[in-house]
Amino acid sequence: MPTTRSTGHRETTELLGRAVSAMGGVERPGQVTMAEHVVMALRKRRHLLVQAGTGTGKSLAYLVPAVVHALDAEKPVLISTATLALQAQIMGRDLPRLLENIADHVDRPVDVALVKGRSNYVCKHKIDGGFPEDDDEQALFSFADEPTGGAALEPGSQLGREIVTLREWAEVTETGDRDDLPTGVTDRAWRHVSVNAVDCIGARKCPMAAECFSERAREKAKDADLVVTNHAMLAIDAFEGLDVLPDHDAVIVDEAHELADRVTSAVTAQLSAQMIKAAASSARRHTAINVEALQSAGTAVEAAFHRVDSGLLARGLNPQQREAVELARNAARTALSDSKPSGDGEADPGRSTARSRMQAVLETANRILESPETPDVVWLNRQGSFVPGRGYQEADLEEPPIIYVAPTSVAGRLREGLFGDRTVILTSATLTIGDSFDPVAGALGLAGEKAPAWDAVDVGSPFDYPKQGVLYVAKHLPAPSMNTAQAQRDELAGLIEASRGATLALFSSRRAAEDAAEDLRQRLDVPILCQGDSTMSALVREFAEDEETCLFGTMSLWQGVDVPGRACRLVAIDRIPFPRPDDPLLSARSQEVAKNGGNGFMQVAATHAATRLAQGAGRLIRTSDDKGVLAILDSRLATARYGGFLKRSMPDFWPTVNGDLARGALSRLADLER
Repeated sequence: MPTTRSTGHRETTELLGRAVSAMGGVERPGQVTMAEHVVMALRKRRHLLVQAGTGTGKSLAYLVPAVVHALDAEKPVLISTATLALQAQIMGRDLPRLLENIADHVDRPVDVALVKGRSNYVCKHKIDGGFPEDDDEQALFSFADEPTGGAALEPGSQLGREIVTLREWAEVTETGDRDDLPTGVTDRAWRHVSVNAVDCIGARKCPMAAECFSERAREKAKDADLVVTNHAMLAIDAFEGLDVLPDHDAVIVDEAHELADRVTSAVTAQLSAQMIKAAASSARRHTAINVEALQSAGTAVEAAFHRVDSGLLARGLNPQQREAVELARNAARTALSDSKPSGDGEADPGRSTARSRMQAVLETANRILESPETPDVVWLNRQGSFVPGRGYQEADLEEPPIIYVAPTSVAGRLREGLFGDRTVILTSATLTIGDSFDPVAGALGLAGEKAPAWDAVDVGSPFDYPKQGVLYVAKHLPAPSMNTAQAQRDELAGLIEASRGATLALFSSRRAAEDAAEDLRQRLDVPILCQGDSTMSALVREFAEDEETCLFGTMSLWQGVDVPGRACRLVAIDRIPFPRPDDPLLSARSQEVAKNGGNGFMQVAATHAATRLAQGAGRLIRTSDDKGVLAILDSRLATARYGGFLKRSMPDFWPTVNGDLARGALSRLADLER
């Protein structure tokens, strides 16, 4: 067993210097300062918050100390990101370059592993026909982005060709990881070769467990020095009691401003009549039990929530709704008991899948019923029912809703589950609000009498923002609404024409990004990629390789995307990224702030928007040589009282509301780079 020794400042900074020099770079003061603080935190086992501006080189500033620490520790160091884009950057660029350049200066090779959720890997059992299929492809749980079973395919269709390509690739790939695909495929095609955590029958029962890409990734992680993962996996490991990550005593959380929201998403559950009926259908198909009670419960839930407005159920369930959810809970419990396999015979994949679905119904129904006595809140939503600026639409009330349950705060759970018995280092370009770490620290569970001790440091930014970037606010545009989208697209078209492409356009919704891409593809003579066309890593790679290419997308692109140089001289944001007015969780948090005498809008909605604006703005200037324009197509940044508060969260670019000036700057930049 290796002997643990304290990681030293000198050893780490010397290694950092060698790595940066070998990569052709120059050490930055903020980078060295950050590395020294990370070393101290790991040595003292004391939590640390580090704000490091874009361009600081924070990846190396935490990876070098992590490597040195992991080589002498008995357990691996975890590196967690919020986005797959940053995860891919660390695994595909930062770590390989670092390890190559320090190989002669460390005692032994450094083992690195990557762990993602199951749906990111090809399922060999499903490809080989072992995964049980349902008649109705859309029935499963109403999960919009989860695999749903098989479907008939036309051999010559685009979808059919993609699935054939995936099956052929599955025979030769070593990882089965979607991000390793040589060419991207659509989400729909990927669902035909992957499974989610609910439908996976588990390593103990799967006849192909030894070949399972997901299981092999987790096994490799057990012997690794560094394990790269994401916030959702971190949450599942810390809170759900599932052994999805190896035992560890140190975690470095990048994109830490997203941690609370990602954890909240990971522990949010949903229930619907469709989900209950799908569980009943699966049980009827794959077990011999009577499913009438489960089917009746689905019908009862559908009736109890019929035409109920979407949004927060602030007063809880009414008697009919409570009775319907109780029926679902009791029916699922009985069905689980009745469907227990007998003996130790060969596992039945169909039975396992059916029981997983029934278990999900039981657990979610329990959480909904217990919510009045817990921090959880309950709300309804319908697919596509929300329209920005107009809220939930009456016309959608005929659609069966999905019932969601989630905690208003995860601070307590993070304090106990994450910070309790390991050293946690959190870093981001946006960890302060109003020059204070306290709001973020409080949301993460690092406030109050029971909170563990922690340190914080802001290492600044190396860039001269006023000389490198222009902030253009389209003050003349009307405030954003569904009726002003065309005016925004016209403004964006003019900016892209001036820039001759090289545009990262960030939108507040997937629909807005897709509509803009469809419109401008017909009007502009530059390639336009859109989120969903392929994997995120493939899209970013294609965007970075062609100076004229534009990339349109949503929140996944607002952070973690690093495209320096000529490929990105215009970043456009369609609207201030406020949470939607009736976002259930943020509404509940705002109400709580107001009850305590605070300003719910400023402390919740405006703070939420400020953090995301800062992240989106950070996509523009990535190196000291970069120049460009940040265009905000939301006039409220210039006209509303809260505009100044939001601007203070962004880089200090040279400001203007003159569109001709912004287009002229872009045109000159395009000419310089031709």
